[in-house]
Amino acid sequence: MDGSAAQARVSPGQRAPAVVRVPVSLRVNGSERRLEVDTRTTLLDALRDGLKLTGTKKGCDQGQCGACTVHVDGRRVLSCLTLAASADGREVRTIEGLEQDGTPHPLQEAFVRHDGLQCGYCTAGQIMSAVALIEEGRAGSDDEIREFMSGNLCRCGAYPNIVAAIREVAGRGDHA
Repeated sequence: MDGSAAQARVSPGQRAPAVVRVPVSLRVNGSERRLEVDTRTTLLDALRDGLKLTGTKKGCDQGQCGACTVHVDGRRVLSCLTLAASADGREVRTIEGLEQDGTPHPLQEAFVRHDGLQCGYCTAGQIMSAVALIEEGRAGSDDEIREFMSGNLCRCGAYPNIVAAIREVAGRGDHA
């Protein structure tokens, strides 16, 4: 709920609830980042609006599509359901943090090779989830890949190509 919705329910003569802001320190893609956020700010909004890291997408904003997937302390999370304040002091990795010295991550390259992206809107979340899937050791079979990627939706239906890209990278152990 945004502040205007909360204010709309305030009766005449009542005071609107105060917006509480808190300092948040995140280690994002290897760099210490500090910002001050409303306690209701999601990690997604802090990344996109506060830190201008727009690779992470806002899809459904309800935790159902996976477009906002990032890693917090090495685990994939839906940043639209994670409060920025709850990530204070934690390590956050976004799609922008996958490349190394200007070289795309092997999964990014595999997605291109296998045409695992169509419109591209879900791609960042798909790749972040796939990186975690491989790091978790859960890419043993195509069925396993599909199961553990099921929280990431692709409206274009590129699923077979996404699975092929993940299988290629997981198969060669190239997931640094």
